[in-house]
Amino acid sequence: MPEKEISSENILEVILPDKSRRTVGIVDSPFLMGRGDESGNHLQLDDPRISRRCAAILTEGKRCLLEDLGHRRGIFVNGNKIDHYVLSDGDVITFGYDDSYEIIFRAAGAERAMQSMLTLIGGVSAKDNPSTGLGKLNLLLEATSLLHSDLPLDSVIGTMLDFAVSITHADRGLLLEADSSGALQVRLARGTGGVALPAQGLSPSQTALRKAMAQESAVITEDLNLADTAFRGAQSIVAQSLRAVIAIPLHAVSRAAAAGAAAGGAPGVAGASGRGQFLGMLYLDSRRASAFSKLDRQILDALAVEAASILDNARLVERERQRQRLEQELNIARDIQQALLPRGFHDLPYLRVAGIHTPCHAVGGDYFDVFPLSEDRTAILVADVSGKGLGAALLTTMLQGALSGMSNTTDPVQVLNHLNRFLCSHSEVGRYATMFFSILDRNGQLLFINAGHPSPLIIRCGEVLDLLTEGSFPVGLVPQAEFTATTTNLQPGDTLALFSDGVTEAMDPQEELYGVPRLREVLAGRHDQPLDHLQKTVLESIQKFTRGASQNDDITLLLVRYQAPEPGAAS
Repeated sequence: MPEKEISSENILEVILPDKSRRTVGIVDSPFLMGRGDESGNHLQLDDPRISRRCAAILTEGKRCLLEDLGHRRGIFVNGNKIDHYVLSDGDVITFGYDDSYEIIFRAAGAERAMQSMLTLIGGVSAKDNPSTGLGKLNLLLEATSLLHSDLPLDSVIGTMLDFAVSITHADRGLLLEADSSGALQVRLARGTGGVALPAQGLSPSQTALRKAMAQESAVITEDLNLADTAFRGAQSIVAQSLRAVIAIPLHAVSRAAAAGAAAGGAPGVAGASGRGQFLGMLYLDSRRASAFSKLDRQILDALAVEAASILDNARLVERERQRQRLEQELNIARDIQQALLPRGFHDLPYLRVAGIHTPCHAVGGDYFDVFPLSEDRTAILVADVSGKGLGAALLTTMLQGALSGMSNTTDPVQVLNHLNRFLCSHSEVGRYATMFFSILDRNGQLLFINAGHPSPLIIRCGEVLDLLTEGSFPVGLVPQAEFTATTTNLQPGDTLALFSDGVTEAMDPQEELYGVPRLREVLAGRHDQPLDHLQKTVLESIQKFTRGASQNDDITLLLVRYQAPEPGAAS
């Protein structure tokens, strides 16, 4: 009967909207997915709602990392929205639409690893104590099945050590992990009968470990009394009366080495050229002289490959947990930041307001605010802190707190000059902010201070005008900067459009900028359009222009329409 062919690729099982299916191998990294082939997509999804380049799979060793490249509805794995996600066999990828594509990730690693070990063990002759070998083979099969389970990793590693101790009749088994400098630290230790041993105070043979690391292959000494002088005289061996030692280096196995092992090579004794990153060491010892049979050695070699896989996976899981903790902290920061933005604008007798802030990351460096100073004066501002992420978000929150505490008698010029000196005197913060701050009176007078921010636009009787043409320094960049206030008058019906450079610097897939001229064109002739409709029109124009391309800056838009006070209103 011909041997079943084992695939060496991870596979995507693609379920089309009409429920037909096809399979695609992940043969490149990054492996791109999206609508059409203009963006070099490896998997083309024929759905106009899906972004042209919506997601990518990056292959890193045995790990496949799925990344959202900016799909407008988001990328989902098993129903949960993700930004980055380490794929496991059977994970279901969707794109936010019930009647669109569904993709199932199929990993090929587990089946290949089992096939490799069965091929290896099948080469052992029957004269090597078949009854004992059969029992050990059963143990190995049970251990290998467990290694690919969903149990906690330390539990899996402990059970793997228990099987290794049982197979070799060792007194204890240790899994040593290499730290960032390459030094070995005991991660887990087990004795006979599955007894957990404390990591402190254990003294594995450093001679055996150094030799195994130097030759990049297993060191198996059946009787230390017959070993060379270096072993017999080693302090740890003498002090603990050790008679047998096994030390097997664990390396992350490259794709080429894994393919060679599947073809019948011995994964535990592959040459250095097939080695990946050094992960650690599988170590066993005993106070009894042990005769490790050929079957013992080859099974142990095969189990070491699995141990390396589990240890490598443990590192990936730990990094993923750190990433998830950071993501959780960023989500908290995002929720706080979004909660601090003004919501449910209360229209005043002399103005109407609409605004939106869309961060390109979990938290952003943009913010806007609208707050009353008195019944007749309202503060209006937009700011953009340099950089992105948590650091920028912290500074925006500080600026918002400082400015929102202003009263009707506060001089805004003094406030901005003070903020500038404060940030410049704390240069280790390493950030500055562009800002447009203004105060609109009931009578239409607009007092404003520009600190390096893009000029707002005024929509007046269908025309679009620049509010200012002169530039200035951002807050926190130049210690000697002194800000000044300028005044102008708005006419009833004028709409003030304030925005961050994330609007005008939004890019399409060819990296062309949206630009001020396009924004002016969208705003022109819409002086009487309701503000929420005007805001939607601008955002749809940006979305249509970018065509799903990933953006590197926050998008903030604030619209303020001045209207004449009603007759008889307080002045």
